[in-house]
Amino acid sequence: MIFTTKTRRSVSSRLEILQMKLRRIERGRDTWALRWQAVLAVIDVSIISFFIFGPFLRSGPSYLIIDYMIAVWILAELFARAFATGSLGALLKRPMTWIDLVILATLLFPNALFNFAFLRAMRLWAVGESPLFAVILKRLGCHHYKDVARASLNFLVFLFMVTGFVYTTFFYHQSGLVGFIDALYFTVATMTTTGFGDITLPGPLGKLTSVVTMIVGISLFVRLAQSIVRPRKVLFPCGKCGLQRHEVDAVHCKACGHLLNIPNNND
Repeated sequence: MIFTTKTRRSVSSRLEILQMKLRRIERGRDTWALRWQAVLAVIDVSIISFFIFGPFLRSGPSYLIIDYMIAVWILAELFARAFATGSLGALLKRPMTWIDLVILATLLFPNALFNFAFLRAMRLWAVGESPLFAVILKRLGCHHYKDVARASLNFLVFLFMVTGFVYTTFFYHQSGLVGFIDALYFTVATMTTTGFGDITLPGPLGKLTSVVTMIVGISLFVRLAQSIVRPRKVLFPCGKCGLQRHEVDAVHCKACGHLLNIPNNND
């Protein structure tokens, strides 16, 4: 009985340590956590590369093997995230959880759910939202380009999502590079409202796809342009009104006039 109680305590203690380590990997900013996040980011980028170049590989014998290996990895990620969170309700409130579940379904049943494969590009968005992304920009001395990097990432995510949707819905029957290149060409031309007209999507669904792509695409494009050309600001919350963004050389808060003491590098 004593041995059983000690064993249970030992197992419980080890599980708590494992849970703390998983939380540290997910949210930590120390060197150990960032190293693990870097490893996971490399794996994520490799998975995203497979998703992007999947149309070129789907005729090969190794395609399904890699497909199911990625499914096992994503399933393991979901279990680890659920264990680290400690609450299924909190886990299900995260948008990325549902996206991963849909991606997992498309990997397990690629032939039946190929129309939803375009959501796999959302994994790229998850990389941009990780703490590692901000730390890398800071260490490269590019932390003030964080908004530009995020806007560029959002633009790329939408580009590949629409390309994937157009490809799986309208060009999936074409083998090799032709269908994917046509889908990418149409998406770029539509998002930038260039619209050469040599490739169009048939039927009401095609027209609605074009309309949504133009509206969202041009909004993201304008957002990207604004983040590039607007004056650089720093994140420094005002102690009185809480305004977050200020000019680099600001002395007073432009909203309430409170005296600021923004750190600088004496440049």
